Amino acid sequence: MLAQLSVKNLAVVERLDLSFAKGMSVVTGETGAGKSILLQALNLALGGRGDSTLVRHGMDKAEVSASFDVAHHQKIQNYLKSQSLEDEGECILRRIISSDGRSKAFVNGTSVPLSIVKSVGELLIDMHGQNEHQLLLRSDQQRQLLDAYADTSELCTQLNELVTQYKRVTMQIDELNSNQDVRLQQQELLGHQLKELENAVLLQDELDSIESNFKTSANATTLIEKTSSVLAQLENDTGINAQMLSLNHELSQALEMDGKLTQVVELLSGAQVQTQESIYELTHYLNGLSVDEQSASELEERLSEFHDLARKHNCQIPELLSIQEKIQAQLSEIGSGTNTIDGLNTERFQLENNYQKIAQQLTKARTKKAKELSDLVTRSMQVLGMPGSEFMVDLTPKTGGVSFNGVETVDFLVKTNMGQDFKALKKIASGGELSRISLAVSVVSSDSEYTPTLIFDEVDVGISGAVAEVVGQKLKELSEHYQVVCITHLAQVASFGHQHLRVSKLQKDIGAQTTVEQLSDTDRISEIARILSGTVVSDKARKAAAEMITKSA
Repeated sequence: MLAQLSVKNLAVVERLDLSFAKGMSVVTGETGAGKSILLQALNLALGGRGDSTLVRHGMDKAEVSASFDVAHHQKIQNYLKSQSLEDEGECILRRIISSDGRSKAFVNGTSVPLSIVKSVGELLIDMHGQNEHQLLLRSDQQRQLLDAYADTSELCTQLNELVTQYKRVTMQIDELNSNQDVRLQQQELLGHQLKELENAVLLQDELDSIESNFKTSANATTLIEKTSSVLAQLENDTGINAQMLSLNHELSQALEMDGKLTQVVELLSGAQVQTQESIYELTHYLNGLSVDEQSASELEERLSEFHDLARKHNCQIPELLSIQEKIQAQLSEIGSGTNTIDGLNTERFQLENNYQKIAQQLTKARTKKAKELSDLVTRSMQVLGMPGSEFMVDLTPKTGGVSFNGVETVDFLVKTNMGQDFKALKKIASGGELSRISLAVSVVSSDSEYTPTLIFDEVDVGISGAVAEVVGQKLKELSEHYQVVCITHLAQVASFGHQHLRVSKLQKDIGAQTTVEQLSDTDRISEIARILSGTVVSDKARKAAAEMITKSA
C-alpha cells in the first residue's frame, strides 16, 4: 500500500510530505485548489511522462518520492527480487525532473530505466478516471481479472507452459525440415565416401607399415647386395669378427702380465659380442628379403589406392581408418535426424492434445463465470447511477491453432444506455462513466487479485444524492480488500473515508502554492459542511455533516 508521498518544487507545490492510511482516504478541496497535483505527482513517481514545465518557477529541479509497504505482496516482492531491487518489504520510487528537461528515476535507491519504474508501478497502483493509469482498459488485464474471478489463473498458467513447449518443438521441427535437402545431399556424399573406404578393407597395421614395406620391396636387390657384402666381411675366416677374436685372445694374455689392461680388454670383448650380434641380425634380415616383382607390384598398387583415398580426405594414410569411423558416425547422426523429426512430431501432437483438453476446461470455466460477472457488474453499475447500462464479458473464439492464454479473447463490453450497441470498454468517452464502471468491476471482483492501491479520480462526476451515497458505500466496501484513495467533490462520498485530506491553494508573494493537510475530526466536519453549503458554512450544514459522518462510519 501507499505509505508516504513527498513532493518538492513540483508545479504549484513547494514542499509536501503526506502519509496515507489503510482503508479509504478521501481527498477534497475547492475547484482549482490543485487536487490533481497528487495524481500528477504519483504519475511521475510511477514512471509517467515528465518535462521541464513541471518544475516550480525559479527552481532547478522537481522531485517526487513515493514509499510503499509491500511486505504482504509477494508478486511485487518477486519482481523487485528479479531486478535485484528488493529492500525488506519496502518499495521507494523516486523521480527527479530537471529544469533542462532531463529526468532520473530510482527504485529503492538504485538508478533504473523508466521502463522498470513503470513495470513496478503497474503492480502497485491502479488509477481510475480522467484517463490516467487505467489497467482495466488493457485486454490482458481484463483476461487476468476474469481468470482471477473464475479461479482459472493456475489453469491458464498450465496452458501457457504447454504453448511454450509446443512452440519450442515446432521450431525444432521447422529447423530440421528446412535443412532436409542439405541433409539428403550430405547423406549421399558421405555414403559414397564410406563405401569407398569399406571397399578398401582398411587395417591399421597395414596403413601404418605399407609405405615402409613398399620402399623395402622396391630396393630389395640393392639391399641384398649391400647387406650380403657386409655380412661376408664380418663372418668369413679372415673377417672382422675372426680378427677381433684373435686380438681379444692376445690382449687377454697380456692382461695376465699387467692388470691395467682390464678396461681395454672389456671394451674389445664388448665390441666383439656386438659384432657377433650384428652377424645374427643381418643373417635374419637377409633371410626375410626376396626379390619378388609380383609382390612389389601389388604393394605399389595398394599404396597408390591409399594415396588416392588420403588425398580425397585430406589426411595421412595412417588416419584413413579414423576417417572411416567419423563418416560412419556422421551418417548415423543424419539417419537419426529422421527419427528425431518423427519423435518431435509425436511430441507436438501430444502437446496439442493436452493443450486442447486444458483449453476446453478453461473455456468452460470462463464462460460460466463471465455470465456471472456480467450480471453482477451490470447490477452494480445501475446502482451507481447508470440506469439502462449493461456490462458484458465477451469471449471471442480465436482463429484456431495453439496460442497463449486459451482459445478465446476476453473483452469487456459496455452499453451505457438502453437501445445502444455494446462497445469495448476502452471506447467509453466519459471519464466519470468509465470511473463508475471501473468501480463496479472492482467491487464485484474484490476477492480477485488486484493492485494493492486503487485510486479513483472524481468517480462521482454526474451523480448526486442517494446514488452518491451508494458510490461512497461501494468505495468503503472495496477498501476492506485494498487501499482506496478517492478524489471527490461530493460530501456523501467524502463522509465514508477513514482518512480525510484537504487540498488548499494559497496566494503568496512568490506565487500560488498548493498544500495538503490531514483533517482532524472537527476539521473534517467543517470541510464536509463546506461541500454541502458552499462558502458560508452554517450550523445546519455542520450538523448535517456530523450526522453524515456518523451514519457512514
